[in-house]
Amino acid sequence: MPAQDIIVIGGSAGGLEGLTSVLGKLSGNLQAAIFVVLHTSPQGDTALSQILERTTSLRVATAVDGHKIDHGHVYLAPPDHHLTLEAGTISVHRGPRENGFRPAIDPLFRSAAKHYEGRVVGVVLSGALDDGTFCLLAVKKAGGTAIVQHPYDAVIPSMPLAAIRNVPVDHIVRTTQIASLLTKAAESGLANDGEQVTLRRHLPQDVDPTGRDISLEGAPPGAIPEPPSRIVCPECGGSLFEVEDGKSKRFRCHTGHGFTFETLLAAQDDNLEHALWSAVRVLMERAAIHRQLGERTKSQRLTGASQRHHDRAQEEQRNAGFIREMLAALPTSDSSLAATNRGQ
Repeated sequence: MPAQDIIVIGGSAGGLEGLTSVLGKLSGNLQAAIFVVLHTSPQGDTALSQILERTTSLRVATAVDGHKIDHGHVYLAPPDHHLTLEAGTISVHRGPRENGFRPAIDPLFRSAAKHYEGRVVGVVLSGALDDGTFCLLAVKKAGGTAIVQHPYDAVIPSMPLAAIRNVPVDHIVRTTQIASLLTKAAESGLANDGEQVTLRRHLPQDVDPTGRDISLEGAPPGAIPEPPSRIVCPECGGSLFEVEDGKSKRFRCHTGHGFTFETLLAAQDDNLEHALWSAVRVLMERAAIHRQLGERTKSQRLTGASQRHHDRAQEEQRNAGFIREMLAALPTSDSSLAATNRGQ
């Protein structure tokens, strides 16, 4: 099959270790371009390129909007910016967050599949939740190849496991084996799963193979045929639309925010915690106000009113304590880890 010269790699928690392992085994004259999204804090710096330069003979740089694509280069998504691909050029922009992240893996893989189809190899590394699953399916639908780090080899196996459950992955391997697959892909291409090749042949010619994961960014409300779900976007409060793709489903709003079931729950976890801490703050402020009123009415010799205010202050403080206990009892999960990775 033809060579595959567009390699897209996505990872989250533990992904940096896997990425350095992969890049360290690749030749500097690799006849392919590599594009990388790692979930990073919006306040992060560009030190990642310096770290990776010490591990590989490839040329590593933070992606710049409008630059042309060159083989032998590794392009990194800048902090708080999506990295996507156009025909022959790179696009960097601050679009809506997807799956709670910016940069997110889905926009990179999806754009690569749309513009480069079978020339794409998608690689999902260690990470929490399931960013990367839908877009890896887009790579497969477009005729590309899907590689996933073996869950036993991943620091956080959630992302690899989600991809394996929902995508007909071509190769499930340790990071020490990924470099040889990418080298072969750049030289002569990798064989794809037969079922997906058959599916690709039966797609109508005028159908965008990544259309199942459409971007609703900037779409007018009347332009979307699907009815909205009963769930609102945790990012902007707009209506969420459900997008089906085989066994999987995701949600998108008019603004362009996107979620899978897992990342939607994670975002709601964040909102729930924020709401509960806001309730604690309001209750503590009310307790302070009642104490002040109690002291003021006491100085005015209004004993009954003073006691009522002090009783209310104690009640408000007790209620705040109950919510603090509830917050302390909230389970630690992949969603809290993902929030940490987002820098929130």
